[in-house]
Amino acid sequence: MNKLIALSGVFLFAFILVSCNGSDNGAGKPGNKAENPEGLIVVGFSQVGAESDWRRANTRSMRETFTREKGYRLILKDAQQKQEHQIAAIRDFIQIKVNYIVLAPVTEQGWDSVLEEARDAGIPVIIMDRMIKTLDDTLFVSWVGSDFRREGGMAAVWMEKTFKDKKKLKIAHMQGSMGSSAQIGRTEGLQEGVARNAGWQIVIRDSGDFAQVKGKEVMERFLSKYRDIDVLYCENDNMAFGAIQALNEARLPYGLFGGLKIVSFDATRAGLEQTLARNISYNVECNPLHGPRVENIIQQLQLGKTPNKIVYVDETAFSADTITQEEIDARAY
Repeated sequence: MNKLIALSGVFLFAFILVSCNGSDNGAGKPGNKAENPEGLIVVGFSQVGAESDWRRANTRSMRETFTREKGYRLILKDAQQKQEHQIAAIRDFIQIKVNYIVLAPVTEQGWDSVLEEARDAGIPVIIMDRMIKTLDDTLFVSWVGSDFRREGGMAAVWMEKTFKDKKKLKIAHMQGSMGSSAQIGRTEGLQEGVARNAGWQIVIRDSGDFAQVKGKEVMERFLSKYRDIDVLYCENDNMAFGAIQALNEARLPYGLFGGLKIVSFDATRAGLEQTLARNISYNVECNPLHGPRVENIIQQLQLGKTPNKIVYVDETAFSADTITQEEIDARAY
């Protein structure tokens, strides 16, 4: 009888081990399993940083989407604008065996090795916002974000219409973080406009890293060399805010008061308020609310479906001449 009880205890212990370490503990079908007694879908999210209003709204969207109440555990790691921090974060996610990895990459290049590690570990990777460049597109299951080149093209078309009677157009170009998809696409959109218009000239160009403080510094350098700029093509709202500070301190006219016109991107609530005030003349939308879009991809994977490889977000643009307070009030970010 004692032997039977002992054997029963051994079998029970073995069953518990198998149950705890099996291929599916309820935390999600694809990928390996983080230690997860609640049976949640564990999502490791490597975020670029918190350099702008757009980025903070993007992080908030992810936090609000991937909640415990909805069956998720979100592990967020802020890379502080450093690719090496993101690579380390992905390796941490692999080590703790999350179900999914979401990467908002700081730059396009240099991801193949670490994403191969994630694929070898059986963890699906979703790329969000900025794209990556790789010859092996099996390294990620899907990408969701904006068509940045199209955004730049929209701005260039507005400039063509607005300055159609101006034979020469002097442009100051404030770029975002170099090598990021947003910087590359928006720069390409402007370059295409320059190529179409013989009178357009980019007289000065520098990067403000999508940050307000640096945007102010860059604008001060621009103004130290050029005071007769027609257009400031600024690749996000926060840099535009910094540029406006520099223009105010220099007591130079812009926007509603004549002088240069500011073209900006993101169309955050604060950016649209500056557009309504006619400080920013044209603002191209870049929607940061990707949380539900990423969740939709994950839910498709949970059901064994294959999501679209590329998911573009529908976006619009706002002119200082036509924007309304109602449009600003409707913004969720």
